[in-house]
Amino acid sequence: MTKHEEKYCPKCNSFFECKVGSILLCQCTFVKLSNDELKYINSKHEDCLCAECMKMLKAEYHNQNFQNKLKSILGIFYKNQTKK
Repeated sequence: MTKHEEKYCPKCNSFFECKVGSILLCQCTFVKLSNDELKYINSKHEDCLCAECMKMLKAEYHNQNFQNKLKSILGIFYKNQTKK
């Protein structure tokens, strides 16, 4: 039987079991991440996170991307206004 590692989430300090030996049963596999989302999370944390924090960071990633796109659109608008 594979032993699971008991961990505390480095972001929220909640307890969870890391089931790297049975990865298909691990709580992290229920959070679907793109490569870009995974890179973003890995840039903030080196260790495993609980599923809730993974979901929160996934949402944070998309919110930041949206804000950046909005700023670039509005920036173009404001640059055009000042040229008049």
